[in-house]
This record gives sequence, C-alpha cells and structure tokens, in this order.
Amino acid sequence: MPAGFWETLPLGPDVTLLTRDANGLAAFDKPAGVLSHPNSGADQPRSLLTCAYDQQAQCYRWENGRQLWLLNRLDGATSGVILLAAGEELARAIREQFARKSVRKIYQALVFGQPEQKFQLWRDMIAVQKQGGQVRTAVRGNVPAEARMQLLSHTQGAFSTSLIRLEPRTGRSHQLRVQCAKRSLPIVGDQTYGDFALNRSFAKAADDKRLFLHSVETSFTYEFGGRKHAFKAAAPLPPEFKARY
Repeated sequence: MPAGFWETLPLGPDVTLLTRDANGLAAFDKPAGVLSHPNSGADQPRSLLTCAYDQQAQCYRWENGRQLWLLNRLDGATSGVILLAAGEELARAIREQFARKSVRKIYQALVFGQPEQKFQLWRDMIAVQKQGGQVRTAVRGNVPAEARMQLLSHTQGAFSTSLIRLEPRTGRSHQLRVQCAKRSLPIVGDQTYGDFALNRSFAKAADDKRLFLHSVETSFTYEFGGRKHAFKAAAPLPPEFKARY
C-alpha cells in the first residue's frame, strides 16, 4: 500500500477507522444515515467513502489507483462496524468466512416493549424479496432466520423501551428488524417494520428519528498468506443510545 494510504482515505461524513491489521483488513464505524456504498454518483457524498464504487467488483476506487473492497453491508439507517479490505485476494479470503457463517456479529437495539424472558433463541422462517433495488422481508416464508437475544435493560417512563443484545446466526436482509417486530418488540425508529405511531411520538419527544440498531462487534479468524489471523472490531454505542440508559 502507498505511504499514507490509511491517513488519506476519502471518508464519508463522521465515518471513523476503528482498527486495521497488517494484511490490510480494516473496520470502520459507519454512522446512521451513511450508505455502505453509493448506488449512483449522486450518492457518493453520503457514502462510507466519498468516491466511485464498482458494483460488480464491490470495490471503492479513488485517485492514483487506490482501492478498498467492501466486505459486508449495513442498512443506511443502521450504524456500527463495517469491514473493508485493501486487496482483492484478502477480500476473497474474508468473504469466504462470511459464506461459511464463521463471522460473529453482535448488535444492540432499542426496542419498544419488554421481552418475556432475559435470554431467548429466535428461530423463524421468513421471506426476502428484492425488487428495483429495494429489500422487503416478511415474517412468513421459507428462508430460515436465527438469532440469540439477551435483554440488557428495561426502562418504563414515557415509553416502555428495552435495550437488547442480538447475535444473528444467519445473515438475512432486515432479519433482526423483522424478528423483533414479529415478537411485538419493534425497533425504535424502524420506518418499515416498526410501530409508526410510537415512532412519531418518540421522535417528537426525543428529537431523534434514527433507527436504533447498532452493529457493536464483529470477530472471526481467517486464513491468509499461509497463516491464521484473528480479527476483532468494536464500535462504541452511539450517544443517543446512552441517553436512554
């Protein structure tokens, strides 16, 4: 990599580099509202990197032939850990770990209501449809979705809300949002699967319309260059979450 590569990245609004390893694998903290990648040139100013993106190669490109390969995605409304690689061979090695489902991902969400139990294993059969660049997931289908849930805290005030920890065992689009909604625990600020009336009231009271879903931690071991490498990245919970607890 060229000198100063990591120090001169064209980072999007408030995007921060969390950690990187010697192989060129890096984790970033993506704020809510920033896109994982631009869908068109007009999206570049509000994307993870404010530069051109090759949809087929899943790679960002900018001046002097510099490149970063995108390894996973978060919904624009979701914040937290997102991974990129500085080499195509490394990107293939990491994507293989995602394909093998050996990447551990942990989220935290603020939801309306309170789970019946502190610990639960959620298993569902959902449906995922992609049309015209839009993803919609239904609570009934033939696609397995599994996640572990842990109740971290509950507050009963103007709103009954709970902070929960979610560890998906499958990586379906919108999976956690749908699984929460199915159990009458809609994520605060979810404009697609949430409780619209509660969202409006909460946004007015808190002056915050964001989706309260955050990718807290990602960890795995991968093989590259004939050796095994352990990688772990953590993104601190945003202040708007902490303001509720």
